Amino acid sequence: MTGRQSSKTPSTSRVLRTTLGWGGIVAAVIAVLGAVVGGLLAGSNGVWSALLGAGLALLLMGVTAVTIIAANRYASTPDLVGVYFGIVMGAWLLKFVLFIVLVLALRNQPWLQPTILAVCLIAGVIGSLVVDVIVFIKGRVPYVGEAELRK
Repeated sequence: MTGRQSSKTPSTSRVLRTTLGWGGIVAAVIAVLGAVVGGLLAGSNGVWSALLGAGLALLLMGVTAVTIIAANRYASTPDLVGVYFGIVMGAWLLKFVLFIVLVLALRNQPWLQPTILAVCLIAGVIGSLVVDVIVFIKGRVPYVGEAELRK
């Protein structure tokens, strides 16, 4: 495929791929900074808590972007729009359940520093939201439907 997208691929797929890349960079920066600060404050438990928080933020952000990119295959076919929304909503529900299960499984772990984990997780979520906003603003996504633009 050349530098242009296929006519059936929504322009949001390109933007979401960019958010995945920049979101990974933001998560890596948070992981490194969190591990250094966590290590200074709480030793190895702080390091592991920071890495877990940054990793969870990356996982949660990644699930959303990857499922929308995968579901975009069905967005251009009017008969399959329900499949698109089923994939996206199913992934969001799975992500929510996974997050609750992880929180419940990790809450009483002796090696976990909950404050360091929470700060890194919140920083990762805020960082991914900032990346999403910046990439979508600069991503030149059309305001009108792409089908109308192709006519």
